[in-house]
Amino acid sequence: MLRDDSGYGEGQLPPETDRIEDAGRRVAGEMPGGDETFLKSVTRTAASDGPPLRWVDLFAGCGAMSLGVFEAAAAKGRRGEVALSVDFSASAISVFRDNFPGANAREDDISKIFSGCEPGPLNAREQDLRLATGQVDLLIGGPPCQGYSDLNNFSRRDDPRNRLYSYMARAADVFRPKAMIVENVRGVQTDRSRALAYTSGYLADLGYKVVHGTVDVSQFGVAQKRVRHVLIATRKTLPDLADLLADYVTEPRSIRWAIGDLVDIESSKLIDQASRSSPDNMHRIAHLFDNGLHDLPDAQRPRCHREKAHTYKSVYGRLNWEDQAQTVTSGFYSMCMGRYVHPSRRRTLTGHEAARLQFIPDSFSFDAVTSRSALAEMIGNAVPPKLSYILARTLIDRGFL
Repeated sequence: MLRDDSGYGEGQLPPETDRIEDAGRRVAGEMPGGDETFLKSVTRTAASDGPPLRWVDLFAGCGAMSLGVFEAAAAKGRRGEVALSVDFSASAISVFRDNFPGANAREDDISKIFSGCEPGPLNAREQDLRLATGQVDLLIGGPPCQGYSDLNNFSRRDDPRNRLYSYMARAADVFRPKAMIVENVRGVQTDRSRALAYTSGYLADLGYKVVHGTVDVSQFGVAQKRVRHVLIATRKTLPDLADLLADYVTEPRSIRWAIGDLVDIESSKLIDQASRSSPDNMHRIAHLFDNGLHDLPDAQRPRCHREKAHTYKSVYGRLNWEDQAQTVTSGFYSMCMGRYVHPSRRRTLTGHEAARLQFIPDSFSFDAVTSRSALAEMIGNAVPPKLSYILARTLIDRGFL
């Protein structure tokens, strides 16, 4: 039986004073007020005026990972403060600033901020950065994962971007946070550069205790089968990852649960506009619907799929309302990139639908984005906020932050 922090078993209701939080009631495994309310609300959670929780977000993207940390802080009466966020994408940083007014959000290259990813004395630039940033409770980051991804057949596990993972350890050396969370694809465990082992060793030399492993976010209320690797480091000894996350396991959520209310939404916003499929792909979409199919027969596929054996069953596929989505990537606008055809409409997913499947709420603004490709990249590369919420929340609850 799963147990929550109060010691009550699942299904047992403790006194009201133990169940009510600043943001409202938290059902076992869900966010305060409930996951569905959070996901579909257009109103942001109010910041707490309690003691601060300050974090640095590297490879920050649009800020989805920071959103989860902010929600965890607010749920525990802490004032969430982004001490520093960095990403090389100007478009992503614009979105970050819109959603975290007052945050120190920088468009910059991590490799130019830090002296490298090797242990050693801080240089003058790093010393100045430490002083300017001030106290840091938590360091978070989702380094570029394309080099590790099994979807990248060309440079799989042998990509210069893999080395960026190790910059997280150098950042820990500079900021000396109480705790650290790094998210990546599971391929990081087997890459040729051994970035995970190197980073873990560097952190251990700094005095951190490290645990890591894979998690499937579908276990925690995200309507998507997305397996990710998570590394957590703290100054104190940690339990294993499964124990840390056990209180947040929920019933599986379907695609209908996440996006069923968006089927025919009328909006002029880019995020609600579907892309135009090519004539060939429109023909394939029609074949799926006209024949009641969710998997496209090989005879309808491009020649490269027809003429040799393949395992790309989901590619060119149609989603099923009662299933969970496959991993949402930046290719969700195109059926040739995965199972991204809408369950009941002859089109692929909109950005709004993809964001919901990533557990990015309607209150999160993408208004600063003017390019469909930039929007797809931000949403596809995002860390589902529910994951960063439960990771930060459990670190706060257990006294690591």
